[in-house]
Amino acid sequence: MYETNEKRPVLSDRITALAESQTIAMAKKARELTAQGYDMINLSFGEPDFQTPQYIKDAAKKAIDDGFTFYTPVPGYPELRQAIVDKFKRDNNLDYKPENIVVSTGAKQSIANAVMCLVNPGDEVIIVSPYWVSYEEIVKLAEGVPVPVQGSLENDYKITADQLENAITSNTKLVMYSSPCNPTGAVFNEEELLAIARVLQKHPQVYVIADEIYEYINFEGQHASLAAFDFIKDRVITVNGFSKGYAMTGWRVGYLAAHKDIAAACDKMQSQITSGTCSIAQKAATAALQGGKESALEMTEAYRRRRDLVLALMAEIPGFKTSVPDGAFYVFPDVSYYFGKRYDDKVINSADDLSMYLLTDAHVALVSGEAFGAPQSIRFSYAITDEKLEEALHRIKSSLAKLQ
Repeated sequence: MYETNEKRPVLSDRITALAESQTIAMAKKARELTAQGYDMINLSFGEPDFQTPQYIKDAAKKAIDDGFTFYTPVPGYPELRQAIVDKFKRDNNLDYKPENIVVSTGAKQSIANAVMCLVNPGDEVIIVSPYWVSYEEIVKLAEGVPVPVQGSLENDYKITADQLENAITSNTKLVMYSSPCNPTGAVFNEEELLAIARVLQKHPQVYVIADEIYEYINFEGQHASLAAFDFIKDRVITVNGFSKGYAMTGWRVGYLAAHKDIAAACDKMQSQITSGTCSIAQKAATAALQGGKESALEMTEAYRRRRDLVLALMAEIPGFKTSVPDGAFYVFPDVSYYFGKRYDDKVINSADDLSMYLLTDAHVALVSGEAFGAPQSIRFSYAITDEKLEEALHRIKSSLAKLQ
């Protein structure tokens, strides 16, 4: 064997400091165990188990046959941007123009574009917690300072206007939140958003990213948008997409609506990273919006049934404390009752430990709340069949009963 003096690459501080997405990491571990022959049930991934509606697939096939195989405009096809404008008017009573819209390769890129275009090194970014795993890491990439503000279980994990007011400083540049929320399923209503808007009105240097990707998966009625309040609309960047409501995760199409100067900045940023989103996916997305939201509402009814099933089964498990999610497809129980308990020689000290225990003992993949800024909790996705949900909760109950 020849000796080698090859050294490991010296990577940037930026990438070495970046945490891996825990939802993706847990899904990867579940796939590895499945490959080893274990009968795994994966409740870790935020992905609808429904097929993309047929009329959307048909539009994609037609786009291929019609020759839409060339580069696309960076902010998106004009027809798609207009369809998004029409959607905002139809569903949210929000008035935008195509110049306010930027289409990206998924809502995650839309969020990253906006953060990179607004946040300078040292700027503080208030993140409503529990939060989606990527918010904090995206802020760190922009060299901003994440400032989590924790919502309580008693208030369905939602922060109050007073909490927001107390968190804002002269260094605050941005607020980030999702509604319906990943990971809690919490939904801010119009009254709650108005109170938050009144706080923001007093701080004109503060912008907001409102992540509305789960808009259609809402069990309590009309969705409320922060941008509906005209006195702060120009400081709100509304992010949405097609992955959840239209079961189009693999198509990778998201978008944002913002003041034209912010939209232009995001267009500029995107032009140097990915350029325009896939032509075929954009044609499919245009058809999705033009077809309305009937298919999305049908899926939402299935999610409502699954939510009720999971909550009923969880009620039979000692120590789980949870709110009733009003949207999305997650339940986020406080599982701290099990901290300090043990199985054989191992002690469960955290939600990370409990998630790994349930992965290896129950063969159910979940995501620790550590990743979402809530170390006392675990996220359950119920975007899976009723039968698998019943089996997963049965396994979890049995495994937890072993802990002493």
